[in-house]
Parts: sequence; C-alpha cells; structure tokens
Amino acid sequence: MADKTEKTREIQADTAPEKTVKKAAKGETADQTESRAGKAGKTGKAVKSGKAGKTGKAVKSGKAGSAEKKKKTDKAGRGAKKTGTEKMTIEERLQGILPLLDARYGTDLKTYLHYNKEKPWQLLFSTILSAQCTDARVNMVTKDLFVKYPELEDFAKADLREMEEDIHSTGFYHHKAKSLIGAAQKLLSDYDGQLPSSIEDLTSLPGVGRKTANVVRGNVFGQASIVVDTHVKRVTNRLGLTDQTDPVKVEFDLYEVLPEDHWILINLQGIALGREICKAPKPRCGECFLTEYCRYYQNLEEDT
Repeated sequence: MADKTEKTREIQADTAPEKTVKKAAKGETADQTESRAGKAGKTGKAVKSGKAGKTGKAVKSGKAGSAEKKKKTDKAGRGAKKTGTEKMTIEERLQGILPLLDARYGTDLKTYLHYNKEKPWQLLFSTILSAQCTDARVNMVTKDLFVKYPELEDFAKADLREMEEDIHSTGFYHHKAKSLIGAAQKLLSDYDGQLPSSIEDLTSLPGVGRKTANVVRGNVFGQASIVVDTHVKRVTNRLGLTDQTDPVKVEFDLYEVLPEDHWILINLQGIALGREICKAPKPRCGECFLTEYCRYYQNLEEDT
C-alpha cells in the first residue's frame, strides 16, 4: 500500500502542469498535452520578455528625456543674465533716483492747493475737493468758495443744494458737498473747531481717507507721512519701488524703502514727475532723467 501511494505521488509530481497550462482536453494524448504545455510556456515567457523589454526601454527613455530636459534647463539657467535694474536692489536704485529728483524738483515742502495757513481746515476742504479733480480746478473753485464761506460755522450751516452748485465743476459734487458740511459740523462739535493731528481722528471726519489725512499731517503739522495719489502710485510702480496697486499698500511699501526725509517729498516730486514726464497713457521716456534706474524703461528696452 505504501509503495502504491509513493508511486502515485511520483506520477502526480511528474505530470502536474504549470499554472499557465490547462488540463488535458478530452481525448488528448499525453504527448499532445505535453506539447501544448511547452508551447504555452514558451509563449508566456516571450510575452513577458517582450513586455519587460518594452517597459525597460520606456523607463530608460523617460529617464533619458528627463535628464536631457534638466540638462537644458540647467544650461539655460546658468546662461541667463540679469540686465538693467534687475541687477540693482531697491536701495541701490534709490541712491541714484532721490538725488536726481531733488535736483530737478527741489526739496521745499509745499502744496499745490491754495489755502490760508491761519485757517488750516481750508487745506482739508481743498483736499476733499481734489478727489478726481485737478489742483488747478480746485484752486479756481476755492478762491470764491472760501470768500462765500469764510468760517467753519458758515460751512456747517450751508444749504446742501447751494453747496453742490458752488462746487459743481470739481465733480462728484453731491458727495463732496455732504462731506464738507459734515466735516465742518464734526470739527465744531468734537474738536472745538480745531484740526486734529492724528490719522485716526482725521479719518473719522466725513470724506477723509488716508490720502487726505496725510496731506494735512504733512503740510499743517509737519509730520512725516506719505501721500499716495494717482501720480505717486504710477511713478513709484514704474520705477520698481513697489509692485502694489492699492494706494494703502503702496504707502506702506514706500515707508519701508524710503528714508524718512523723503516721505513728504515723494508726493511733491512724484506729482511733478507724473505731470511733466511720466504721464499715465504715454510716458515720455525719451525725455526722462531716471531711465538708468527705471524698471519700466528697462523692460521696454529688453522687449525691443
């Protein structure tokens, strides 16, 4: 019995097919079965070998492609050279820009808006009127306005419709008229008719934002502050002193990079440069004395 069992095991071991070979078909001889098994084995190996070969080639090809791209990128990176203002830090550019601005436009602290220095609230009101309006137009309007309303009390009790007619040519006259009357009333009721000096108090007045408040702080109280109007925003962005477009963000960027003795001056000089040369739609770069330090101009040169 033991011999029979052992023999059976040997037969099973000799004839057991691989996993890839199916059982013998009905009526198929042992030789036919063995032949079919051999073919299946070879075919399986060939398929596996083919797939492995293709996969290996693909992997090698992918690695080679990536390596080639990296090599080209590295070469391009090593070959790229910074030009123009990209070689300079903001501090280095300012060392060239500020003396040229000082020489061209001076360093006297002044305002383009006319007002009686004994009545500093007039500068506040003129600045409110200057929103989206030229200083020249505001000065034309306030010449008569401050005669008609010589004191804060006169503004505080003014008729809204009549005030709108008085300042109509400055634009946005309805909102501005309400701001002038409201600011006069608040100055009388909360500050005894005196201009406050802090930016928090100033911006609590109707129609007064950071720009207007900083104009008053710089010109009336001599407090170093940066006024960002449309000219300053445009000029400082083109020069590469800021990448921001929001006036408040531009203001804080300029606090970081400008020396304090130019905080007030940057507005006066920026306005002058913006009106004379660095105009909004079409700057006169050919006439500009700052092209050596100007990011906008350098970019134009590289594009041509």
